[in-house]
Amino acid sequence: ADFAGLWNVEDAQDPTCVKLRTGYLIWLRKVPVIWKSKLQTLIAVSTMEAEYVSLSMCMRELIPLRRLLKEVQGVLKFKSSVSSAASALFEDNQGAVTLANAPKMTPRYKHIAIPYHYFCEEVKKKEVEVKHISTDKQLADLLTKGLVEAKFEGLHDRLMG
Repeated sequence: ADFAGLWNVEDAQDPTCVKLRTGYLIWLRKVPVIWKSKLQTLIAVSTMEAEYVSLSMCMRELIPLRRLLKEVQGVLKFKSSVSSAASALFEDNQGAVTLANAPKMTPRYKHIAIPYHYFCEEVKKKEVEVKHISTDKQLADLLTKGLVEAKFEGLHDRLMG
């Protein structure tokens, strides 16, 4: 999951000019099955908060997909590590990783607790792991940022295998 702000903003007071873009890719066995690039609906007050919202938006897709895979596995009676192993979610903002893995929400971020911290139970149950990844390796940047050609080609090559 990743986010990026808008460039060449005309008016910082205009709410349509200060929205942030979320992007994420969900892979199943080295194949991207879900990808999204979308403007966030709230105006984040910090980079960490914007990244955390991106994590939450990705989890809204990932958690039901995991449940569906488990249900199909149970009905069809086959074994697969896809639904039994924890899903790894890579985030390049260390503050968002720390908050996602925190055992309970801190008072400072209570305002995002209800709408965006619902996935904490999945993290506690070890269904999902939120891990740090360096910004240079963040594939979601392809969906959120205008990249220089060399970085775009490097991430594109990693994405396409």
